[in-house]
Amino acid sequence: MDESAEPLVAEFLEIEEQLADPSIHSDPAAFRRLNKRYAALGPTVTAYREFISVRDDLEAARELAADDKSFAEEIPALETQLAQVTEHLRSLLVPRDPDDDKDAIIEVKAGEGGAESALFASDLVRMYLRYAERRGWRTKVLDSTASDLGGYKDIRIALQATGAPGPGEAPWARLKYEGGVHRVQRVPVTESQGRVHTSAAGVLVFPEVEDPAEVEIGPNDLKIDVYRSSGPGGQSVNTTDSAVRITHLPTGLVVSCQNEKSQLQNKESAMRVLRGRLHQLAVEEANAEASAHRKSQIRTVDRSERIRTYNYPENRIADHRTGYKAYNLDQALDGDLDPVVVSAIDADEAARLAAISAED
Repeated sequence: MDESAEPLVAEFLEIEEQLADPSIHSDPAAFRRLNKRYAALGPTVTAYREFISVRDDLEAARELAADDKSFAEEIPALETQLAQVTEHLRSLLVPRDPDDDKDAIIEVKAGEGGAESALFASDLVRMYLRYAERRGWRTKVLDSTASDLGGYKDIRIALQATGAPGPGEAPWARLKYEGGVHRVQRVPVTESQGRVHTSAAGVLVFPEVEDPAEVEIGPNDLKIDVYRSSGPGGQSVNTTDSAVRITHLPTGLVVSCQNEKSQLQNKESAMRVLRGRLHQLAVEEANAEASAHRKSQIRTVDRSERIRTYNYPENRIADHRTGYKAYNLDQALDGDLDPVVVSAIDADEAARLAAISAED
């Protein structure tokens, strides 16, 4: 227990000193990064200090019990308390995703179902935007391609926490399990016979990389193309070549952005997305086991890879990975997404605790 906790306490104290240095405020990005990490370590440090305090009290009570019965009477309560704080500390020391304090970028893409899928994609986008609003996050649409009926063929949104979120409260920590195929069952607006149809939209989530130094991109790794932005049906958005397409040659990843009016702004948005994708790709390649939670995240929108179903006739939302089911779909689509999010977080934590117990 001590071997696992003491390095975290040392890191906490080191960050505390760095945050007390006035010069750190001249680098807002570094200050924000340190502040996030400090907030993330806080609960573990507090739990460890409580563990040390209770353990010391119990040892003292045992030493003094032979001479003073009042100390002997305290031992059972202290033993119970020590067991509780030990279990709490153990849960906090379970290896966690190092990106859990990061902001996130979420992509939603229409899949099977044509126009209906694009409309469903827009419903998912609204759900995530409403969820972000409830949690006080800032949001920005980085790029989008609208469909003729008003839905989205694809869209990318940045979600950013305000201030220093607590452990497990940052956008990536809350939304990383949303990646996969989301299936909808309802009567499409284009259906004249009132029949229920099934279609799907895909969601991909990755942490946003604040420090470009976290992702190594060589000077000759990028191919950058510019072109004229266009809207639904080929309608021109503007008359200049402001849209940007960036190809990362070593991996073949392609990112394009056209929402901003200037080429520079579109390039910056595209690079935000590219850095996030490359970072997550590096994580997955470095440790496939640690990234097992992302195996459900889609590469192609295939209905067979569905992770969740939204059934409108029954007002039902069901997550196929955790077994979560509720008949409040209307509330979930309005941003009340925490119950289904927590079900995924709890399932992942239970699996990690079980793995630790098996090793012990």
